[in-house]
Amino acid sequence: MLVKKLLYHFSLSFIALIAACQSKKKAPHEAAKTTDKPNIVLIIADDVSWNDIGVYGHPHIKTPNLNRLAQDGMLFTEAFLTTSSCSPSRTSIISGLYPHNTDAEQLSWPLPEGKKTFVQALKANGYWTGLAGKYHLGDPVRNDFNALFEMQWIDAPIGLDRRLVGDGSGCDEWVKLLKERPKDKPFFTWLASFDAHRPFYDDGSCPSVHNENDVQLPPYMPDTDLVKKDFALYYDEIARMDSYIGHVVKELEAQGVAENTVILFIADNGRAFPRDKTTLYDGGIKTPWIVKWPAKIKAGTVNSNLVSSVDIAPTIMSLAGLTPFKEFEGYDFSSMLLDTSKEIRDQIYAEDHFHDFEDYTRAIRTKAYKYVKNFYEDLPNTPSADIIRGRSWQSMLEEYEEGTLNETQLKCFIKPREKEELFDIINDPDELHNIASNVEYAEVLADMRARLKETRSQTKDFLPKRRTPDDFFRETGLPTKYRIRPRPSKAEYMKAAQEGRVLMNPDFKEN
Repeated sequence: MLVKKLLYHFSLSFIALIAACQSKKKAPHEAAKTTDKPNIVLIIADDVSWNDIGVYGHPHIKTPNLNRLAQDGMLFTEAFLTTSSCSPSRTSIISGLYPHNTDAEQLSWPLPEGKKTFVQALKANGYWTGLAGKYHLGDPVRNDFNALFEMQWIDAPIGLDRRLVGDGSGCDEWVKLLKERPKDKPFFTWLASFDAHRPFYDDGSCPSVHNENDVQLPPYMPDTDLVKKDFALYYDEIARMDSYIGHVVKELEAQGVAENTVILFIADNGRAFPRDKTTLYDGGIKTPWIVKWPAKIKAGTVNSNLVSSVDIAPTIMSLAGLTPFKEFEGYDFSSMLLDTSKEIRDQIYAEDHFHDFEDYTRAIRTKAYKYVKNFYEDLPNTPSADIIRGRSWQSMLEEYEEGTLNETQLKCFIKPREKEELFDIINDPDELHNIASNVEYAEVLADMRARLKETRSQTKDFLPKRRTPDDFFRETGLPTKYRIRPRPSKAEYMKAAQEGRVLMNPDFKEN
């Protein structure tokens, strides 16, 4: 009897051992399922406008992978950013704060030590966190990531456009990051493209898949050969980024984790063309926003409710089963992923600060109207310095000198600017006609003014006592004597101001 029992237990153990061995040979997705918490992949395009993606209605631009991402997930049609400037947008996203409360509201100011981030929270609660591509967040944030594959630059003289090591996309280590992650933890990755940031090289470094016939110009850009050439090169960079997104999706599928992985695709600000990037028009702050999560989101869903990039931090923490920080100024939009009737906000707030040139502008956007207040109306609406050094601006300058620009195209040059701007978004989606002085919209104007005043008060958004000197000449995009790389922090600027000093580049020499 004892022998039979021993043989019985031995046979059970042997069967269990065989089953365990066989389980090790199962498909990768079965071995990878170690948690119910979703993996989260945030993909951030650089300087890409929402309507330059095929699924948003562009008939010629080649974005098959983004189109498929939307077909398999949820497409947001009313998504916005808190600002239209690269690093302030990114620090706002990671901190869940409006730019003026990050203490990193100006271009290249780092997010200071002590500011909480959602990545920090994920890492502290069992997530593996990684970043690949463009960084632009400041040194204190580096420790939030278990792995950091930051794109590398080839040095260039101060004020001139630099080039990237590799193919110039900033995406070439995205898949490497996913491959090297530990497979026994839920993961978060911040995949940051450098496409489609200027400069646009016409040297074959980016595959040419578009031509001037594919271009759809917004009405505030002149229809010239140089402008269309610039747009075609910009489209090529979007297409290159799109191909890398396809590689990411395939890698997630190969690892067997695609089903429970949330992919969120956005841009940090709009296209790098006049009247888009660094402005608060929709060309600057409206963003493509696509979410794919096969386990939860119904494929092919369209969401037309308002959402802001300041909502990303609390939402990601909520999806990870964590309580969002009380400091966050955005709202959790996770309920919108399951039910498109859910609304979390009736307006968005956006702001513009120094980006190469001084500015201070604020905007309120509802589904129906946009209100913009230009606090420094004495300054022209100058685009960023890299735009000024590009083909489109040079073409606009020629048209300006010849007197052939229309009223909207002249807005980048005119000063003083209009103090207030009001647009009927439904009837004027390109924001061409300022109706702030139209008596028929007096009630709308009063309402939008009140919304702006209340938001500024609630978020403690105050006009600074001092203006920041321009880093470049507005006419040429070449550096001025104030040019500093890297730019000093807000604390360094404030200390200098208190001491009556102006920070200058120590290497600068007067001509």
